[in-house]
Amino acid sequence: MRKLFLSGQAMVVLAAAFAAGSVQAQAQSTGEPESASPSSISDSLRDLQTQVTELKSLVVEMRDEVARSRAETTELRRELEAARTPSAPTVPPTDAQASPPVNEPAVEQRLANLEEDQQLLSAKVDDQYQTKVESASKYRVRFSGIVLLNLFDNVGAVNNQDFPTIAEESGPAISGGGFGGSLRQSQLGFEVFGPEVGGARTSADIQFDFAGGFPNAPNGVTFGLVRLRTGTIHLDWGHTSIIAGQDALFISPLAATSLASLAEPVLSYAGDLWNWAPQLRVEHRVNFSDTSNVLLQAGILYSLAGQPPASEYESFPGAGEPAYEYQLLAQFGDSRQPAYASRIAWTHPAFGKSFTLGGGGYYARQNWGFGRSVDAWASTADWTFAFAPRFELSGEFYRGRAVGGLGGGIGGSVTLSGPIADPSTVVRGLDSLGGWGQLKFRATDKLEFNGAFGQDNPFANEIRSASGGQQNYFNPWLARNQSWLVNFIYHPRSDLLFSAEYHYLRTFTTVSEPNSAQHINLSLGVLF
Repeated sequence: MRKLFLSGQAMVVLAAAFAAGSVQAQAQSTGEPESASPSSISDSLRDLQTQVTELKSLVVEMRDEVARSRAETTELRRELEAARTPSAPTVPPTDAQASPPVNEPAVEQRLANLEEDQQLLSAKVDDQYQTKVESASKYRVRFSGIVLLNLFDNVGAVNNQDFPTIAEESGPAISGGGFGGSLRQSQLGFEVFGPEVGGARTSADIQFDFAGGFPNAPNGVTFGLVRLRTGTIHLDWGHTSIIAGQDALFISPLAATSLASLAEPVLSYAGDLWNWAPQLRVEHRVNFSDTSNVLLQAGILYSLAGQPPASEYESFPGAGEPAYEYQLLAQFGDSRQPAYASRIAWTHPAFGKSFTLGGGGYYARQNWGFGRSVDAWASTADWTFAFAPRFELSGEFYRGRAVGGLGGGIGGSVTLSGPIADPSTVVRGLDSLGGWGQLKFRATDKLEFNGAFGQDNPFANEIRSASGGQQNYFNPWLARNQSWLVNFIYHPRSDLLFSAEYHYLRTFTTVSEPNSAQHINLSLGVLF
């Protein structure tokens, strides 16, 4: 009986641990393939979804435990009634035949404990039960996401009010700040779990947010448009996976932790390479032990150069695509190939936790029309290192050329000697380097503090020597961008998040004094 009590209590403790610790999974690389990767809270959401799946299996076990508990309760009641019923044996039993006396208080205490465990298990089952999402197929579908409210205040001019990345020049005609609120960083996601094909488990997921712009309507600033973020199809074998679809940049898998900027990584254009690109990749894991492994990743990606689309409704090729069209001038080049990328990551235990060190490479050939080709490339490094029970260091570094499409070079890919539409204009790849680092302190299981710094540095001498500046949709004279932030994230329960963040931006150009701005953000999120 004691084993039954312990197993019921262990199931409750384990279920509570899953619920309380689900949001603790922040954006950190484990060296294993993940379906959340890159934004850190997005990684937390995906970790939560994985843990909820495991929790549901625990709920099934809880139901079995409740049934067994009820049966045991009935049996104990019978024993108690039999013990209370007087009996008069016709032949007094000898000492050898005599049964030990029944300790009625002990039996009643056991019965009370069992009933308490049963009630607790039943409450947990009721609390975790959810109606399943209906699907047109027989396969299971899971709906999840976050409703996120951001209240913000800016001091200084920025490129974007609710999640800024660039400090801009202020003046009499330019607002030097402002207060506001937004729900457009809320996210919706669906996961589908399919059949086994060729020994591989199949699944798919798709995610949306509301940061796709604003409609041309009164008060349209509050009507965020739905935007496709990622959508992938997975084939998973024991140690190998094939991922196809639109996903984060796998050579840059990490992101600083922030609830103030989920629409894009908080250190975007400040050393954090990122984009959501259509891609096909293969991942293979080599395990040396239960805690040590090497992850190999390689794939092809849709080559992107960073320029906005030529049309709001039609898809025209860009400089990184097989052909390039600029203002209705179709100039077909020789770049008939995708971008190529690979990464290797080593995970090994250190100080009782996992230490992950990764390195990646990227190559793409861009065609800027009139026979002007540019080789784009990047080398990357990433790390996650827990050096004490509650402290963790993470970060990334890159060195590349013509990587504006990956968020490098503060969004710039090439320098120009004149107008891009002029065939005589010389186009050269813009060299840049950057990186970021974060220190995380987990004060308690429900409270964490984060501090991070990032910098992106296109080569200023290349920009100065180009009379046409650089191709950049922010500013053709941007030369360096720095970003500091500190925040805390508090999750009193598994589905509720509070956060406050201070973000300082400092942006340099080759033609004026540096610009600075401050961003203060208060966030409230509910996961589902």
